[in-house]
Amino acid sequence: MVDPTQIREHLEVVGSDGEHVGRVDHVVGDQIELAKLDLAGGFKHHMIPVSWVNHVDEHVHLNVTKDEARARWTEKPH
Repeated sequence: MVDPTQIREHLEVVGSDGEHVGRVDHVVGDQIELAKLDLAGGFKHHMIPVSWVNHVDEHVHLNVTKDEARARWTEKPH
């Protein structure tokens, strides 16, 4: 289990395939809100669960690939 306090603003989020998923805006409960101003996210806020995080170093490493994350992330409601 990853300590959510390790997930800091502006860290790059990468899939298990090493591909760029987005950047952390902030953590809201058990969800990571990805920054809107990121080309990979289509300039929309997306939410991914903290449970997808495998580990955190200079990046947030997910246990799903970039494509899996993009297929399963949710768009933040307005």
